[in-house]
Parts: sequence; structure tokens; C-alpha cells
Amino acid sequence: ELMASLQCRLQELWEEQELVLLEARECAKWGEELEALVQELCKPNEFERYLMFIGDLEKVVSLLLCLSSRLARVQNAMSRMDGNTEAEEKQSLNERHRLLSQQREDAKDLKENLDRRERVVSGILAKYLTEQQLQDYQHFVQVKTSLLIEQKNLEEQIRFFEEQLENLEQSIP
Repeated sequence: ELMASLQCRLQELWEEQELVLLEARECAKWGEELEALVQELCKPNEFERYLMFIGDLEKVVSLLLCLSSRLARVQNAMSRMDGNTEAEEKQSLNERHRLLSQQREDAKDLKENLDRRERVVSGILAKYLTEQQLQDYQHFVQVKTSLLIEQKNLEEQIRFFEEQLENLEQSIP
């Protein structure tokens, strides 16, 4: 019964993931249209700034999500430590936690830098785009970011339920 419930939940997550991927493809098309408009209206160096910002947006958000996810897994492992945990394993987890925490702080600095660059790009675009086009651009950036977050969240949930199902299958004689 538990296995059937986990499989049902996994199926729901896979379907949700398909919908998010469909939205991501639509967002990518929207991004291509926006990119063509920006290329048409802006100077080449301004267009380059726009392209670099959009490319870095995905990289930095993905990096932050990945590091946060890995840090959460290490923290979960650390919370399961007890008196029987080997000193070597404790040291390894503590070191990984320290390293991931530092990397996440560095990624937060990258995100702050990216936010500053976004304000610069918005300022550039404000010179060329209508108010509606500028709002569309800002909405595009928000949607792109939220879709990245949603995709990562679904991947994590799917991985969790797959692990639970696998552990349950292995525990049944």
C-alpha cells in the first residue's frame, strides 16, 4: 500500500515536471523573441550585456539551488549523527558542511552582483523599450527564475520519492 502510494506520488511529480518543462520551453521561446527585439533596438555592446546577464541568471540561480540542496542533504546527514557515528564520518560531514556553506556564501555574492547587473540592463532597456515591453522583460526574468526554482524543487522531490521507494523495495523480503 505504501509502495503504491509512493508510486502514485512519483507519477504525479513526473506529470508536474512535464508541465514545468513545457512552460520552460514556452519561456525560452519568449526569451528568443525578447532577445531579437533587444538586438534590433540596442547597440551591440548593450545587447552583449543583456545576453551575458540572461546567461548568467540561469547559471547563478542554478548554482545557488544546487548548493542549497547539497547543504540541506549534509545537514540532514549531520542531524542523524549519534554516539555510534565514526569520528572520520563526523569530520567528513563537518568539512563538507563548512565547504558548502562557504560556496553558498560565494554564490550569494554572485547573486548580489547579478542583481546589480540586472538593474544596469533594465536601465539600458528602459531607453529603448516601451513601458509594456519593459514590464514584459521584467516578467520574463521573474518567470525564468521561478521556473528554474520549480524545476529544481521537482527534481529534488522526485529523487527523494525514488530513494524512498527503492529503500522500501529493498526492505521487503
